Amino acid sequence: MEHHATADCPWWHLDTGPDGDRVLRLAGAWRLEHLEEIDRRIAGVPASDRQPDAPLRVDGAGLTGMYASGAALMHRLVAVLGTDPTRTARINFSPAHEAIARLVAEHLPAAGPESGGRPALGFIAETGRRTLAGFRPLADMTAFIGATTLAAAHLLRRPGDIRVKELTVQIQRGLLEAMPIITMVTMLIGVVVAYLFAGQIQRYGANIFIVDGVGIAMCRELSPMIVAIVVAGRTGSAYTAQIGTMKLNEEIDALITLGLSPMQVLVIPRVLALVIAMPLLVFIGDLVGILGGLIIARLHLAITPATFLGRLQEVVTLQHFFIGIAKAPIFAAFIAMIGCRMGLAAETDARSIGLNTTSTVVQSIVSVILLDAAFAIICVELGI
Repeated sequence: MEHHATADCPWWHLDTGPDGDRVLRLAGAWRLEHLEEIDRRIAGVPASDRQPDAPLRVDGAGLTGMYASGAALMHRLVAVLGTDPTRTARINFSPAHEAIARLVAEHLPAAGPESGGRPALGFIAETGRRTLAGFRPLADMTAFIGATTLAAAHLLRRPGDIRVKELTVQIQRGLLEAMPIITMVTMLIGVVVAYLFAGQIQRYGANIFIVDGVGIAMCRELSPMIVAIVVAGRTGSAYTAQIGTMKLNEEIDALITLGLSPMQVLVIPRVLALVIAMPLLVFIGDLVGILGGLIIARLHLAITPATFLGRLQEVVTLQHFFIGIAKAPIFAAFIAMIGCRMGLAAETDARSIGLNTTSTVVQSIVSVILLDAAFAIICVELGI
């Protein structure tokens, strides 16, 4: 009988008889403290030992201990050697070890030899799998938007079901508590934009056109975008953290047990509150951003406030103002739904909540930019 070992492996050796019958002889304690080393040994199994569909028996006479995780590694080793773990004969196992191995085998999916858990795919199949996996978050988000729309439609039919107290609290957090940071950021953006404009238009003696640049830019583009990005980082991430923590503490399970819908109790008040708050925050951003431009125009271009405001009335029409305001509730709805969905999708551990909170900010900012681009294309096509 021919004997094979993987770098003098102390955990198993593979015997092959003249008739090709293979016996995998296990040894030692396949327990938690040794699993990392065993896993490394399995990864180093030589190609010569991998014989797909060749008969194999597993001999457990040398085992001194085995946990369920060790049994899972044993089945993975069998798969790497080229045999289906669920159809492999086991011999000389103690009753306890046999019970553990059988229990784990019953819960194992069909596995291929190359991956130890999933059949190896070709390039085209793997590309397709990764493409479908990439579209899965989009499909989940679409389903969540549909569920939120249905819940909102229910509230339209029965307004009395709106949780007014929760809605008020969320408006306070999303609007009143956000006003200081929104005011500071949009003021600074207005100052920066005006300062950059001032440096260029002074060369051509077109000082008054600073009003056109700052006013239209703030009302139509900059204020909605900056406010949405700040709200995504502040409020959207807070929604994910709050709902994720509730899931971690099993509070959402308690709501369901009491017969309450998480959509009605948690999601709808937050979405509705942010949809109400965002247009007001954008309006504040318009005002303070233009105020920042007025300050720079007065200090660097000697344009008086009266002249600035007079020109502002001429060039910044209601059309520009309403386009910026119209973006706000759409941005808000997407930010709130992304934040709530990622909170509900969090696992029951702190690491998952942290990852989902980060993902909320990234997804929200990307969504805001894509929506703003769509608005720009639509406005250009419609000539507004």
